[in-house]
Amino acid sequence: MRTADLHLHTFYSDGTFSPEELANRASQHGLSAIALTDHDTVDGCRELAKLCQERDIEFIPGSELTAECNGFEVHILGYWLDLESESLTRDLSTFQNGRQERIHEMVRRLNQAGIPLLASEVFAIANCRAPGRPHVARALVEHGHVGNYDLAFDRFLKKGRPAWVPKSRMDISKAVEIIHRAGGVAVLAHPALYKNDDLVSRAAGAGVDGLECWHTKHTPSTAEHYLRYASEYGLVATGGSDCHGMAKGAPLIGSLTIPYGQVTLLKERRPTNR
Repeated sequence: MRTADLHLHTFYSDGTFSPEELANRASQHGLSAIALTDHDTVDGCRELAKLCQERDIEFIPGSELTAECNGFEVHILGYWLDLESESLTRDLSTFQNGRQERIHEMVRRLNQAGIPLLASEVFAIANCRAPGRPHVARALVEHGHVGNYDLAFDRFLKKGRPAWVPKSRMDISKAVEIIHRAGGVAVLAHPALYKNDDLVSRAAGAGVDGLECWHTKHTPSTAEHYLRYASEYGLVATGGSDCHGMAKGAPLIGSLTIPYGQVTLLKERRPTNR
């Protein structure tokens, strides 16, 4: 049976795998199709597209955007994004600038808490245009300020902790518009993580095309629960491992796949196919 993984990250955002490492893992697991969904960037897509072509793997260029829905932070996955889209390039550049400003603010708050971390130390570890909290956590560990990655979040980076800085967020309808304007399809990521199922109906009302029913943090019963929601609202059921390389302790790629048929159904939702 042909399978796919539609939620993967590289070191172009907060993953640790290079595009080549990700392509090799996808090949080893026999995946027929994969999507790269780094946060607020498509920087790794051209490289990974070439690597997938060499390995006879279908590649889907994507990105994961942060949005707001009814006061909640939600993540919207965009697939089949036009990498030549000038509007997408402008929008992603704005989001990347916001991420970099957020790093400066987190470091400033760490300094106020007595932690002498430098923003340059975080950016050196991130080495990408879309840095995030995981890079701050790694910098805290590598420069000896905390003992491990989880402790960095528990002591400083979680919501309510001294260096917590909220992300800049746009309305969900704006995120969907950005994706559609770039020729893509929009999917609400990992709905169980929001602990508010009303967001599914609101996301459907905002124009999302799919719902990520299968995810490594969804149990089988949770997946079934959201499959019913997808059916109710006419959304394509999708899924992926949300692999971040070794950032979360173990590479999740290969641990969760979806039938390739779901890729075909999602592809039919592309603006050019409507």
